[in-house]
Amino acid sequence: MSITIRRAVREDCPRLMQLIEELAEFEKAPPGAVTATLSHFEDSGFGKNPVWWAFVAEQEGLIIGFGLYYIRYSTWKGQRIYLEDLIVTREKRGLGVGKLLFDRLIEETRAGGFSGMVWQVLDWNEPAIQFYKKYGAVLEPEWVNCILTM
Repeated sequence: MSITIRRAVREDCPRLMQLIEELAEFEKAPPGAVTATLSHFEDSGFGKNPVWWAFVAEQEGLIIGFGLYYIRYSTWKGQRIYLEDLIVTREKRGLGVGKLLFDRLIEETRAGGFSGMVWQVLDWNEPAIQFYKKYGAVLEPEWVNCILTM
């Protein structure tokens, strides 16, 4: 069964939202934690001024994973890709889908001339931590996330 990695299109958004809900459950978020609507999600990625882009992994016409990113600016390092989410549906984990997506994101980082890629991983998600370490990723425990919700 072959897996295709391609750029996301607007028509993918309903399936991407399903996977986002699946990720929220995996990350032990409370019910209702995902508050972005499908309309807002679509407009944010495919409207007049898109703020995110994504690659999807597709198998036999079904999206089984995706990597969603945006561009951030570091005053020390310049433009970098921020990987917001790397999701592979539960049934397809461990088959190399995440690697295909991550490799494609690395290609995008290099092709775009960005200085690197940045993301977060939950401290209890040991499989993901080990996955990123295989790439030589540096985990910075001294940084604390700060969130201000409006």
